[in-house]
Amino acid sequence: MNLSMKWLADYVDCGVSVPAFCSGMTMSGSKVETYEAGGADVTGVVVGRLITITPHENSDHLQVCQVDIGGDAPIQIVTGAQNIVEGALVPVAMIGATLLGGVKIKKGKLRGVESNGMLCSLGELGLTVHDFPYAIEDGIFLIEEDCTPGQDLHDAIGFNDTSVEFEITSNRPDCLSVVGLAREAAVTFGKPLTVKDPQFHGTSDDIAQSLSVSVENAALCPHYIAGMVKNVKIAPSPRWIRERLRASGVRPINNLVDITNYVMLEYGQPMHAFDQRYVQGGKIVVRNAAEGEMITTLDGQERKLSPKMLIIADAQKPIAVAGIMGGEYSGIMDDTQTVIFESAYFDPVQVRRTAKALGMRTDASARYEKGLDPDGCLRTLRRAMELVEQLGVGEPVAQFIEVDQRTNTPKQIPFSPDWINGFLGTNISREAMVQTLESLEIRVDGDVCTVPSFRIDLERPADLAEEVVRIYGYNNIPSTVIRGVAKAQLTPQQQFLRKAEQTMVGLGYYGILTYSFTSPKCFDRIGLAADSPLRKTVTISNPLGEDTSIMRTTTLPSMLDVLATNYKNRNASAWLYEMGKEYLPTTPDTLPQEPDRLTIGAYGGDMDFFRLKGTVEALCAKLYLPKYTYVRPADADHAFEECCALHPGRSAVICCGDQVIGYLGEVHPTVQKTYGIGARTYVAKLLIQEMAALAETEVTYEPLPKFPAITRDLSLVCEETLPVGTMEAAIEQAAGKLLEQVTLFDIYQGNQIAEGKKSVSFSLRLRSHEGTLTDEQADAAMKRVLKALDRIGAVLRD
Repeated sequence: MNLSMKWLADYVDCGVSVPAFCSGMTMSGSKVETYEAGGADVTGVVVGRLITITPHENSDHLQVCQVDIGGDAPIQIVTGAQNIVEGALVPVAMIGATLLGGVKIKKGKLRGVESNGMLCSLGELGLTVHDFPYAIEDGIFLIEEDCTPGQDLHDAIGFNDTSVEFEITSNRPDCLSVVGLAREAAVTFGKPLTVKDPQFHGTSDDIAQSLSVSVENAALCPHYIAGMVKNVKIAPSPRWIRERLRASGVRPINNLVDITNYVMLEYGQPMHAFDQRYVQGGKIVVRNAAEGEMITTLDGQERKLSPKMLIIADAQKPIAVAGIMGGEYSGIMDDTQTVIFESAYFDPVQVRRTAKALGMRTDASARYEKGLDPDGCLRTLRRAMELVEQLGVGEPVAQFIEVDQRTNTPKQIPFSPDWINGFLGTNISREAMVQTLESLEIRVDGDVCTVPSFRIDLERPADLAEEVVRIYGYNNIPSTVIRGVAKAQLTPQQQFLRKAEQTMVGLGYYGILTYSFTSPKCFDRIGLAADSPLRKTVTISNPLGEDTSIMRTTTLPSMLDVLATNYKNRNASAWLYEMGKEYLPTTPDTLPQEPDRLTIGAYGGDMDFFRLKGTVEALCAKLYLPKYTYVRPADADHAFEECCALHPGRSAVICCGDQVIGYLGEVHPTVQKTYGIGARTYVAKLLIQEMAALAETEVTYEPLPKFPAITRDLSLVCEETLPVGTMEAAIEQAAGKLLEQVTLFDIYQGNQIAEGKKSVSFSLRLRSHEGTLTDEQADAAMKRVLKALDRIGAVLRD
């Protein structure tokens, strides 16, 4: 809703600047989006009078003008316009002026003759012939307003209004009007509101002689009023109406159409005007459409109606879709003589359903579908007749035809100041509450409030509390601690998830978020077996399409999709992680399990298998996981189905005791090619909930060692198929408590090692916490280690 500040001043003088007005209205519940001064893009333009016009000496189409701009001497301007005449008032853009689109006016020469400004057309000022009907579209704007040379153009032509844009919520249709916002402004700033009751004299003609109205569906149209205007004179509206319509975002058309738009903006009640010539039989019938009936609406579209739609018909055919748009032949034309005004209340749900079924969205339907003031029809029609009489548009008939079948009574809500204060946590006096409510036209009688007809959103005591507090000021409510509620804190699971994500960010990875629903084709893309349990998914009953028709049972395809997108966008590297859920079906009648998964994916930037392994180890250390080991996917007790997407020789399953907690590895070249990724890609998936259950909840402090350590290195030869992890486990078990750390520092296969063998080198750090470790103790531990290694086929290298 765009509000003209000049129009608002007719009803309330807020006495504040525009920024203060916007701030105050927002704080009292009428949110302001922005405001814009009329013609703000145009600066440095004044009114000038053309003194002389002479042909350019070096051009056939240019003319040299001497222009009076109210100074001591006229200025010279060269123009190519042909519609100018001596003595005319014109807009003059001075040197340094800015026109629409950011055009800057500079001093220059045209064909050798100096030009010190520019004469402006309507388009260059951001105006059209609808704003000034006497002007021409292609040519200089010849001003007919009462103004003087040198006067600022904005003030001279009324281009100085400020439009404030409000975001009106759907529960406040009363604020879709100037009067509604004026009512809010008056209460917000404590100023008196002046809304006059519309008055007009009208002729004494008997409207019933030429028109009849019947309503066949009172449930959908409980109130309908028709008025008549004779001897209509179609012409442009006066400037003050055009200015206000323009500031409200509505294009002026002609005086009669402008009146219906003006009244709709002023009171929020849409109206429609019918040309009486096309109302066959002088009958207006409000009824449901017949099966197969058609209507051509004002936009020229032929539309098929259904019996569920409410229409306005004459004796033969539909002439309007109720609350939405009139028919093609009911519109106002230049030769229209007699007009029938319609002001009615239509059921909001019916208007919404009809507009949606017909694919139509109009200003009228947008208002009707939110619900209007049931008592506003008569006031709106009287205001339209007042304007018709005031502007000399025609002769309004004083008598109306009204069909009123309303059964609603004013809503009443219990009023309890103690309950409101308890509900809000405030200490507002009853007197202050009553004053606020009555300023909003909510009548208070003892312990009952009577709601005005235009406030359709007020239904219960909590609504009254909201009215009190928004005027009292939300910022004036004292801060209090919520009673009966424990201090908010993260659950252990939430803390664990947050710590995992923070660690990943600290390791240099970027978080992503993907959809939980995916395509069944994703399983084929990662090479999943046809009988894999992961293909048993939860199917979405109303998917957006096949690509989003199931809930994912593995997060791996989602990560690969994002990595592929980054690679296609020529990102040299991508290190990503996602904390997401998988959806694992249980039984047909129960909801799926939704375990949390941390998925890691990366390529480029010196990423390889061991760097990814280092990432996982750093994460596990930060999450205080106990000792874990790596197992080939083929040797794991619990194999992950999606490990088929990994390189068989560069992947591993992570085990913590008997519990599998994830996997990591390089993506299989075939899968990598399927996704179109041209760089080696690495992924990992960790089972967060299982890790949280295994993580140490208490961290034990270990003091710095008091005694020195002894380091021994071992170079061993073994079968190339013997896992290093098996060797490490043997070393740790044999060395016992003296072993502080074992580190792998070399693996070698080459000419000096037999075929099918490999050389593996470890560094062992031994330390005693009871005293200085002796060589004898260290040697004894090393002998035990060598025996244990010999049992698994690893011997000292010669």
